[in-house]
Amino acid sequence: MTNYFSSKFKLGILGGGQLGKMLLYNTRKFDIYTSVLDASEEAPCKIASNEFHLGDLMDYDAVYNFGKQVDVLTIEIENVNVDALEKLEKEGVKVYPSAKTLRTIQNKAKQKLFYRDHNIPTSDFTRFAYISEIEDSLENGGLEFPFVWKAAQFGYDGNGVKVVRNLSDLEGLPKGECIAEELIPFKNELAVIVARSVSGETKTYPVVEMEFHPEANQVEYVICPARISNEVAKKAEAVALKVSKAFNHVGLLAVEMFQTKDDQILVNEVAPRPHNSGHQTIEASYTSQFEQHIRAILNLPLGRTDGKVGGVMVNLVGAEGYSGNVVYKNIENIMNMEGVTPHIYGKKQTRPFRKMGHVTIVNEDLNEARRVAEEVKKSIKVISE
Repeated sequence: MTNYFSSKFKLGILGGGQLGKMLLYNTRKFDIYTSVLDASEEAPCKIASNEFHLGDLMDYDAVYNFGKQVDVLTIEIENVNVDALEKLEKEGVKVYPSAKTLRTIQNKAKQKLFYRDHNIPTSDFTRFAYISEIEDSLENGGLEFPFVWKAAQFGYDGNGVKVVRNLSDLEGLPKGECIAEELIPFKNELAVIVARSVSGETKTYPVVEMEFHPEANQVEYVICPARISNEVAKKAEAVALKVSKAFNHVGLLAVEMFQTKDDQILVNEVAPRPHNSGHQTIEASYTSQFEQHIRAILNLPLGRTDGKVGGVMVNLVGAEGYSGNVVYKNIENIMNMEGVTPHIYGKKQTRPFRKMGHVTIVNEDLNEARRVAEEVKKSIKVISE
């Protein structure tokens, strides 16, 4: 077996944001040498990696030249140059998740077609090359209001998604490739994180429930375990495992799902990396999602995925009306609450709805954890000087 620890082995990470920073908690714990590529001088990963390289993740040469210098290459963001990854794979660099998996997941239209081709339950959708085709389809009766518009590429944190209820909702949206999805009346938004190693060992984390901000379309709270029946939880887990098997992915795969009014499970979308729906695992689980991703891509035995205690995660996002040097108002108040742990991502500049950190609340009583989470949300404010 390869000696990863305190050795010459080099792990490359494409992306230097907060997910990379939390991966680096674990590479430092294991003394695994890391090299990070990111386009920003102020990337959160900069201080924790062994090597930091500046470069555009969508630039072929930047990704290829970076990848040539590492033994295993992984990602903390999907928007990377896949052509460069394919070339690196041909030259013997181990890339997880694979270029093939990433190429499908990067494009939401391809992703939805993949579910359809593999008999994975998902909402009905129509693919459009241009947004003007949506208007034509509405006129001809091929499409009806309301529906969910999604940009095919480069959406993140609620950007690139909009519920369309009338023609005026289409104004100002990007003109390129997109999909129109059926608007699902659902009971819950759920997620399951599947870990799969190079040799195929597979484990799932408990189903989580996600509560979204009504305007920003961002997750406000992640509740683990989800407050659902065992039957629905087993169904969600089975669907997530089916998705994982279809992609044949290596590493983590976060599968976001809808629980419909009649308790069917429909896949919304996936992320092939550590995910917002797994942040609470740092405090609440035996093995955090970040450690598990490292174990999976290095083909090490996977750790326990069950929870030690109930956990609720609160996203810390920039308050509306504030941009500039960040200030975390009332952070000492929340640190005085029992079972509360803040994580600050290291982004110096705040702006409205930018993800700046998260807070985990652990408690054996999940309802109490959720109550404290609400208190945390009301107390702490991410503002500027």
